[in-house]
Amino acid sequence: MPNNSQRLAGSASAAEAASGTLTWPGTRVPAHDYDVALLDLDGVVYSGPHAIPGTAAALTAAGQAGLRLAYVTNNASRSPSAIAEQLTRFGIATTSSDVVTSAQAAARLIADRFPAGSAVLVAGSNALRLAVRERGLRPVSLAADKPVAVVQGYAPDMNYGLLAEAGVAVRDGAFYVATNSDSTLPTPRGLQPGNGSLLQVIITATGTQPVVAGKPEPPLHAEAVARTGARRPLVVGDRLNTDIEGAVRGGADSMLVLTGVSSPRDALVAPPGQRPTYVAADLAGLLESQPPVGPRQVVWTGAGGARADVGEQAPDGDGSGATAMAFRCGGWQARRPGGAAALELTGQGAWIDGLRALCGVAWLAEQVRPDQVEPALAVLGGPE
Repeated sequence: MPNNSQRLAGSASAAEAASGTLTWPGTRVPAHDYDVALLDLDGVVYSGPHAIPGTAAALTAAGQAGLRLAYVTNNASRSPSAIAEQLTRFGIATTSSDVVTSAQAAARLIADRFPAGSAVLVAGSNALRLAVRERGLRPVSLAADKPVAVVQGYAPDMNYGLLAEAGVAVRDGAFYVATNSDSTLPTPRGLQPGNGSLLQVIITATGTQPVVAGKPEPPLHAEAVARTGARRPLVVGDRLNTDIEGAVRGGADSMLVLTGVSSPRDALVAPPGQRPTYVAADLAGLLESQPPVGPRQVVWTGAGGARADVGEQAPDGDGSGATAMAFRCGGWQARRPGGAAALELTGQGAWIDGLRALCGVAWLAEQVRPDQVEPALAVLGGPE
C-alpha cells in the first residue's frame, strides 16, 4: 500500500527547550485529512450482534465531512452483501461494494497466479467459494479434481473430510492460501478457535505453511486500496497486532480505537511495528482535532541548544546523558524521565488526551515495560 502521508517535523519552543519538552506541531482532524477510511468491523463498528454506541452517528458525520468509508475484515465466513445488510440495519448506509473481505484478497492471490477456470479446492464457507468464483476460478471440494490451489478460511461447519481433502491436495503440490491466521475469534461465549487454529491441521499434516491474505499481511489492505481507489487511506482498527501492524507494514497511517481488543496499557507498551498514528476512544475520533502521536520525524531541543533526532540519546540536564522528554495534550503533560524510570502524568481533562500524551513519550523509546506505565495509568483513570 503506498504511503502518501506527510510526516511532521518541528522543534521545541525556547521555553520548552529549557526542559526538553516536546509539543508536536499542530493537530489534525482525520476525516478532513484522508480520502478513505479502511475500517475494521468487530470491535470497531460492532461487537458481536450489536452496534457499538455512537457508531452510526460518527460514521454518518465522517461521510458528510467527505471521508469515504470501506469496511475491511479478516472474516471470510460471511459475504460482503450479508455484512452490508447488517450495517444498514445498524443505521449505517452500506452496499456490498463498500465491504472488502479476506476471502476476496485470497481469491485475488490465486487468480493472479493461475489462469481463469483453474480448479481451487475451497476449505471454508460458501462466501469463500463465491469469492473464488467471482475471480473466474472453479471451486472444488476433492483432491481428485487436481486443484492448482487450496484456499482455507473459517467456517463454523468445517468437517474433517474437507480438511483431509485439502491436506492431500497441498501434499500433492497445490498452492496453499489462508484467508487469515487469527488464532481465535470473538463469539457471545468468548474467544473460540479461529482460522489460524484450523490451519494447524494441514500445516502439521503436510509441513507446508500457507500464504496468508488477511491482516496483518499486506494483501487485504492492498485489495481494499485497489477496490476503493484510495490515495490517502487511514486504517482504523481495535487490534494492534492485526489492524495497526498491517497499516505499518503497508505504509499507511492508522487510528487505534479502544472499543475492542487492545487496551490503553497495550497501546503504551506496543512495539514500534504496532504503533498507530492516532489514538481515539471510539469512532468519534475521526472528527476530533487531535495530535498525531505515532511515528514521525521530530527534533528535540534542550538546554544550551543541544539537539537530537527522536531515537537518539538527548541529554536531560542532570549530566546523565539519558533522554528526558515530555508531551502535552489537552490539560495533560506526560513525562519520560531519563533512564528506566516510570512514565509520569500530571494535569487533568479528558482521559483520551492523557493517553495521547503518554503515548507520545512512551513511543520515544524503543519500547517501555508494563511496570513503567502502571503509575501513569493509575493517574489517568479511564478504561482498563
